[in-house]
Amino acid sequence: MNDKAEIEENVEIDRTPRSSETRETQEARRPWEPPSLLKTPEPPPGMRYRWIRTEIRGQEDRKNVMQRFREGYEPVKPNEIPELDVPIIDHGKHAGVVGIGGLMLCKIDDSIARERDTYFANKTDNQMNAVDNDLMREEHPAMPITKNRQSRVTFGGGSKAKA
Repeated sequence: MNDKAEIEENVEIDRTPRSSETRETQEARRPWEPPSLLKTPEPPPGMRYRWIRTEIRGQEDRKNVMQRFREGYEPVKPNEIPELDVPIIDHGKHAGVVGIGGLMLCKIDDSIARERDTYFANKTDNQMNAVDNDLMREEHPAMPITKNRQSRVTFGGGSKAKA
């Protein structure tokens, strides 16, 4: 009985709360990666971000900017991303918005972006159908054309004749 009392006295009890031992409090170290000038912040729900070209070779690209604005893009102001220290355009027509190196960060409503994606997917499909129809019109019965939209990658010479 005396031995048991001595063992209990020598054991230290860890009184740190269990909540401090969770994985959430231990942040994993991210591997090193080269810095990016165009790190796009996480957009708020229901929005998408995109970098828009404002100038090319030192010349203002008004046509591109106006086209994007007509599509529904709007410039992002630094107060919309308070959690990040973002570069700001300090000169010209777009002074005071998030931008760097001739690019401006813009936002668009997610529903407009989906409609835009659908429009261009349909346009691509129509172009592919036009090419297919044009190709099939040139088909000759002696040399039929088949539509095979699969690709494969092979390495090596395949089967070789054995000597």
